[in-house]
Amino acid sequence: MEYYLTLRSVHVACVMIAGGGFLLRGIWMLSRSPLLEHPLTRTLPHVNDSLLLLTAISMAWLARLNPLDHPWLMAKIGGLVIYIVLGSIALRRGRSLWIRSLAFGGALLALGYVVDVALTRNPFLFLP
Repeated sequence: MEYYLTLRSVHVACVMIAGGGFLLRGIWMLSRSPLLEHPLTRTLPHVNDSLLLLTAISMAWLARLNPLDHPWLMAKIGGLVIYIVLGSIALRRGRSLWIRSLAFGGALLALGYVVDVALTRNPFLFLP
């Protein structure tokens, strides 16, 4: 149990770093800042995201959670995939600032959904 609580603390810290970092990089994208191309900006998120994924898998394994048996966990994974795809469009692959902006907003909504599902274990947002 002690390991799980430590993993959860690291996981939550990584989520906060990832969310804050994505928000900052999105602001830099919107303002066309050259900081978005800095080597640390391109490397550190991958390090943090790897630790985030490692802690998530470790917690699921320790708690013996199978996503197929827990709809909230499957919804969280689905939301994460949407966040990754939209984030990639927002920060790299979008062909115009308009498309990048829309993808950025959608990625933030997806991230909010993932956090909400993680906190409530309810995949249906405001519905019981």
